[in-house]
Amino acid sequence: MDNGGWGEIPSPQAGGGAPTDAPAAGPLPYEGVWRFSAPAVDASVPQARHAVRDLLARQGVPVGEEILQGLLLIASELVTNAVRHAAVLSPMLAVEVAVGAEWVRVSVEDSHPYRPRALEADQGQTGGRGLLLVREITQEAGGVCDAEHTASGGKVIWAALPLKPRTPPL
Repeated sequence: MDNGGWGEIPSPQAGGGAPTDAPAAGPLPYEGVWRFSAPAVDASVPQARHAVRDLLARQGVPVGEEILQGLLLIASELVTNAVRHAAVLSPMLAVEVAVGAEWVRVSVEDSHPYRPRALEADQGQTGGRGLLLVREITQEAGGVCDAEHTASGGKVIWAALPLKPRTPPL
């Protein structure tokens, strides 16, 4: 997987999602993995967004404003998708934030086996663009995103972004 050259980005399934690009001297103070569960209800969308924002601030993660706003929108979209499309089979969802020396990854896991696809939505529709938006934000920032099946039969959808914005080509 191409990661834009900013260090190995572990998927949530690889070794429990622990960051692997820490310097040999040990992890930076803000590196780590945090996970929390939430019910698959609408109120969890803003709660997850605020929890991600507060966690990054509390840990002192050196994330720029543009990347932070992208991460928060990604978290909102991923939780919204889990609430809207997986709640019947997955009354709880899990949000994980993993921070490495040069990247941050947000993932949402649920128990529903269906692996969603980013669809080009009709302009007349008011919804259906969440994963397309996640993909676009991720690519614009120089990150990567994916969806994977879990060992328990559910899925995890994740996006990893560099802590520093991509430098546009000259």
